[in-house]
Amino acid sequence: MELRQLRSFVRVVELSSMGRAALELGIATSTLSQQISQLESELATRLLQRRSTGVFPTEAGLDFWHQAQVILRQVDTAAAVARQGRFSGQVSIGMATTTAAVLTVPLLSIMRERYPAIRVRIVEGLTAHLAALLNSRQLDLALLFEAYDPKRWSVTPLVDERLFVVARKDLAGLPPTLATARSVKVSQIGDLPLIMPGNSHALRDLMTASFNAEKLSPNVVLEIEGAHSLMRAVRAGLGATVQPGAVLSMLAPDGETMADDQLLRAIPIEDPSMRRRCLLASFSDDELSPSALATRVTLVQLARQLVQDGVWRGAIML
Repeated sequence: MELRQLRSFVRVVELSSMGRAALELGIATSTLSQQISQLESELATRLLQRRSTGVFPTEAGLDFWHQAQVILRQVDTAAAVARQGRFSGQVSIGMATTTAAVLTVPLLSIMRERYPAIRVRIVEGLTAHLAALLNSRQLDLALLFEAYDPKRWSVTPLVDERLFVVARKDLAGLPPTLATARSVKVSQIGDLPLIMPGNSHALRDLMTASFNAEKLSPNVVLEIEGAHSLMRAVRAGLGATVQPGAVLSMLAPDGETMADDQLLRAIPIEDPSMRRRCLLASFSDDELSPSALATRVTLVQLARQLVQDGVWRGAIML
């Protein structure tokens, strides 16, 4: 889908005429008709209906017309602001600690290069806390694992994260088969001594539901809410854990990355239920500043690049 197709479609609806719209846009009527046909084919729905009195939008076309107008206004605003060099102010972004481990540094580096006048504020916390901050407008953007109020927010699925069993290779109770396995199933880790966040944590809920589906109970021996402290306990051999691949970006105490730490193994879990979906939430485009819109675009582009480069381990774009 291209901006010129959106502009053409909007103008046709406004003028109720292919011929008049083509004349104003400075293109042939046949070219305009082809643009609209391509747009309808891409969306797999009819947007316009032709009558003796002119061209009018279908019900789907009317809804699309409203959204296209919003998009074009934002594009025009963003272009004008960029030309005037007015991307400035503060943009607050909320994310889980594990997500922040993989995103924060590259995001801040890109934002400093592209938009040096924008001050990025990162807030780490649980999904419920971040959702509350977003609702109270203390955040512009938030990366969440559950959509608490999707009707009020603009929610974009970002990545699907595979979960891993992370443990020392010499952990007591680690079956020899797991020490060398390329992947595991939930049914194989029921007896592992696990270190997990408490029951209020979305990751704990996801894991418990997956275990219950296998008629198993997770063997949680320690509960630690902070991701950094939790991973240090795992590194010390106090137990294993179940975490997304992003946690492997955290720095170990000696400065090595967890992914390269020779003491630890990160084994992907095969079960489809052991995945978590990361959502990018904000208020509507009309309610976001140009700086927040630019940051959101940058965040999506960065996530895609980190997934493609294999930096965000176990993640796939949605």
